[in-house]
Amino acid sequence: MTLLDEIEAAIPALRRYAHGLIGDRDAADDLVQDCLERAVAKRHHWRRDGPARAWMFRILLNCHRDNLRRRPRHLTAVEDLAVEPALPGDQEAHLALTEVQAAIAALPHDQREALLLVALDGMSFDQAAATLGIPKGTLMSRLGRAREKLRAQTGRERPARPTPKRHTP
Repeated sequence: MTLLDEIEAAIPALRRYAHGLIGDRDAADDLVQDCLERAVAKRHHWRRDGPARAWMFRILLNCHRDNLRRRPRHLTAVEDLAVEPALPGDQEAHLALTEVQAAIAALPHDQREALLLVALDGMSFDQAAATLGIPKGTLMSRLGRAREKLRAQTGRERPARPTPKRHTP
């Protein structure tokens, strides 16, 4: 499989990750397009020391961070805020999903990046740490903080740990 084939095969996963990072499909598609342009233009820089998919995720993440740095920092207009859809009362699952999406969007970027790579894309801890360019322990810490914040924001409690059974003689 050539590098261009591997790049093409990574597009659906890149789109999912970009949408999770940004929350806007059009902006996510633009981010993926920027990532693909950069990857094709710089394909001679790929060291072949790992999967091309991980390299593509690093490029996408760097494009996203570049966009964040270039974006002017100003207050969001009320019109730009997400509006809750008017749904009948029997749509609890949809409302719960909306609540979780909003909670994920409210996470700090470093925690959201780590959570999305592991939870959405299914990367292993080692792969996600390599993609983000951080030690595995740092990734685990970010994931733990992200999960705690999600629980707090969504009002869900930490799952109870099973109590060990004691043997009686």
